[in-house]
Amino acid sequence: MSIAERLIEMGLTLPKPAAPVASYVPVVTAGGFAHVSGQLPFIDGELVTGRLGADVGMERGQQAARACGLMILAQLDAELGSLDAVERIVKLGVFVCSDAHFRDQPKVANGASDLMAEVFGDAGKHARSAVGVPELPLGAAVEVDAIVAVKG
Repeated sequence: MSIAERLIEMGLTLPKPAAPVASYVPVVTAGGFAHVSGQLPFIDGELVTGRLGADVGMERGQQAARACGLMILAQLDAELGSLDAVERIVKLGVFVCSDAHFRDQPKVANGASDLMAEVFGDAGKHARSAVGVPELPLGAAVEVDAIVAVKG
């Protein structure tokens, strides 16, 4: 089964790849890897904003991380021509806009991590960082970047 067929089976539709908001490109491929710039969480066309532990709850944070993951997939699909070109998700970097006392960044990051495992199976299991930060671009609640091995 192709990854596109798997996404349909899962009831998922990739969003339109977001255009860069500054001086960078969404994906750079080099040396057998695709490096995906940080992606922000859009759900139903709206950016998920706020701070975990203050005005964003855990479930919404996990949904935001999953939305970032979907945008990573959309960027990869646009760059590679097909998600079947993905050999393995190597690493995700997850940045969570957090209140000073919020300590559950790894649980928020699971929203993106679980998506990759659901879509790619064992090839979706990856190394990861989950970091709390005081602010993110455009007031986003979560941002996720990725390093992906590409079939060669």
